Amino acid sequence: MSNPKKNFVYNILYQILTIIIPLITAPYLARVVGAEGVGIYSYTYSIVYYFMIFTLLGVNNYGNRAIAKVRDDKQKLSRTFWEIYLLQIFMGIIMLVIYSIYLYNFNVKYKQIAIIQTFYIISAILDINWLFFGLEEFKKTITRNIIVKLGNIILIFLLVKRKEDLWIYTSIMAGMTCIGQLVLWNFIKNKIQVVKIVFKDIVKHIKPNIVLFIPVIAVSLYKIMDKIMLGKFTDVIEVGYYENAEKIINIPITLITALGTVMLPRISNIVANGKNHEVKQYINKSIEFLMFISFPMCCGLIGIGYKFAPLYFGYEFQKTGILIMLLALTLPFMSFANVIRTQYLIPMEKDKIYIVSVTIGAIANLFFNIILIPKFKSIGACVGTIIAEMSVMIFQTFSVRNDLSISNYIKKNMHYLLKAVIMLCFIYPLNYIYINEYLRLIIQIILGMIIYSLLNLKYIIINIDAKNLMNKFIYKK
Repeated sequence: MSNPKKNFVYNILYQILTIIIPLITAPYLARVVGAEGVGIYSYTYSIVYYFMIFTLLGVNNYGNRAIAKVRDDKQKLSRTFWEIYLLQIFMGIIMLVIYSIYLYNFNVKYKQIAIIQTFYIISAILDINWLFFGLEEFKKTITRNIIVKLGNIILIFLLVKRKEDLWIYTSIMAGMTCIGQLVLWNFIKNKIQVVKIVFKDIVKHIKPNIVLFIPVIAVSLYKIMDKIMLGKFTDVIEVGYYENAEKIINIPITLITALGTVMLPRISNIVANGKNHEVKQYINKSIEFLMFISFPMCCGLIGIGYKFAPLYFGYEFQKTGILIMLLALTLPFMSFANVIRTQYLIPMEKDKIYIVSVTIGAIANLFFNIILIPKFKSIGACVGTIIAEMSVMIFQTFSVRNDLSISNYIKKNMHYLLKAVIMLCFIYPLNYIYINEYLRLIIQIILGMIIYSLLNLKYIIINIDAKNLMNKFIYKK
């Protein structure tokens, strides 16, 4: 059996590497292509993203779960893989045709960049990450990402030198993503056999795949549609502010999604083997771990966000600091909901609750975006996102209140919020002290870490003494 402790570490690296290019290159790009260039890329990517998710449907969750259930039988594994992947190819071809029609028959803004973004659809067709997630083999995706992402960074710094090089940046991002997906195919030779698949074998996966696609499209309405609406109702400069704020918020989100991605196939396999009694133990520990880290991340970003943004992205992005502070509020909501979704709803096939929850979030987000974005621009988009994430968490937790000890989870972990707020009270006033800005930022980060660690010293010591900090949270037995 694979080691979930190592998988958690691998998947953190995987998630970090998916954002490491924008994280490392963001200050450079912000100054070279500016807020407008960043906004144009983000706006056109947001549109092509919808063609990507229609290519994949719900395969990231459905394929992950389906592979996890049959991974011990090579024949069943091979058949399941090809049945799901042939559906993915079919959808990808349809999406390529529709996107081509969109490009050449409509008055598309920023057409040159939009054409280059086509490579993202091809990368979605080639995407088989779900196979390795279901097999709990995360190391291979890390190997692939390290090579591709490092190449990405080097090419950006070598080739993108001025505002007019936005098309080069787009080509690097989309093209290297495509190459990265191709590399992963080299690892399936000894795992998957070629088997004969008939049409009816593919059809049986359509309904459950679409069921898990509904929440994907719903989530995209408040993750991606924000940028499209900003581009339509305001301008691409506001999209640029919002895009860079999301890049910072995505850093703590990587840890949240990493745990969920690792635990989904593990719990799906446990459920398939009839060990349902273990699920609640996992959920309890996961919620404690994520509350322990999400509250200080939230308060830490609120404490430094406003002064950090212009230092990191340049003073053109002063407004991004406000957006970072606002979007930080979503982290605890996302953490709690992520555990409920990936460790209970999806493994237990309670897809209806999941679908309804994200649909409510999407509707709430669209409603408030329509009202707030025209007047408050990117700040309005942030408020809509906060309300959406909160709505999803509330509905999911309310729906499972009779199955899980939600009230106990909340009571047990609220002290982490109090301690994070105490930390915030110490670091936020430092924003008004007139010292070197970089020195102040370093002091705030170090002081915040020391204060929060001291407030949780007993908790930390217990885990360190047991030499079991990661095992406690990732459940190696």
